[in-house]
Amino acid sequence: MGARRQRRFPGARFAAVAALALPGCSGSEPAAAEAAVPGDAPAAESPVQALPPGNPFEAMPLYVYPGTWAARAAEMLQASSPEEAALAAKIAEQPAAEWFSYPYEAIGAEVDSYVSAAASAGALPVLVPYHLPNRDCGLYSAGGAQDPQEYREWVAAFVDAIGERPAVVVIEPDSLPQLDTCLSEPDQAQRLELIRSFAEALSALPSTVVYLDAGHSSWVPADIMAERLLEAGIAEVRGFSLNVSNYQYDEGLLRFGRDVIARLGLETHFIIDSSRNGNGPAAGPESWCNPAGRALGRAPTADTDDPALDAYLWVKRPGESDGECLGGPAPGLWFPERAFELARNSSW
Repeated sequence: MGARRQRRFPGARFAAVAALALPGCSGSEPAAAEAAVPGDAPAAESPVQALPPGNPFEAMPLYVYPGTWAARAAEMLQASSPEEAALAAKIAEQPAAEWFSYPYEAIGAEVDSYVSAAASAGALPVLVPYHLPNRDCGLYSAGGAQDPQEYREWVAAFVDAIGERPAVVVIEPDSLPQLDTCLSEPDQAQRLELIRSFAEALSALPSTVVYLDAGHSSWVPADIMAERLLEAGIAEVRGFSLNVSNYQYDEGLLRFGRDVIARLGLETHFIIDSSRNGNGPAAGPESWCNPAGRALGRAPTADTDDPALDAYLWVKRPGESDGECLGGPAPGLWFPERAFELARNSSW
């Protein structure tokens, strides 16, 4: 059975666009994906840098957005609690994806602003659109577009806002794993068409790389997931994502990813969300929602030792609540107890 999880929803963002520097790696610390050089963002956006063919994470440094909850906490706690400030900074210094579920009236401007900030920093942004109709089957992350036509208009604005600039897009987490959870057969076919059309539009952009979401290793079986990926257009995109917002161990995800590829029967690639899987999954009901005792996973890196695995990424931002469970605040808000625990428990 699939694990439900809440997403980070849009909120106020700092105006600053400069990227934070990543700490150097030594000893047992995992090799983090390179981040953009720190400094003030230029007044005008840098010339468009086209992504070359192949693994996008080997071509450009990942963008580190400086206005996250973790970054704000690190700054605010410097004087009152240096130890907690350091734990928050450990999270803030790593590149992570940005989620987008703004309404149609705002989505174009928000995507343009974020991609522009990354381009000005000479870095690669990872964007996660999350606005499908019947999102999360009415559970903790309920919402999204009211109907397919509204979603198509939203998608058009999202795609247009990226334009020719480099970007990686992880399309609609949970949408394929949940396909038969709450949708009728006609609605399932419609969802597949919406995802496929979105992927095609993004793939037509000159420097956008697309991954469809395939859940994780303890959810939908590999053979079924392969069928859904094929119907959603996996053959036309770079690959698929695993473990978004979840806690499964890397080893099981690697096996699952290779199994899915074998069943697809085509050359493709995948990424793993390693943001919070350092201690693996918790046990018990709703173990996906703010579980205690977890740890940061490996830092983002394209050094995977597997040609099919493009990167370990942080698609979910550690420290941001999964929902109002186990003492957590509203979804997407800063949950300091869990944030500090994740950082404190990490092996690096």
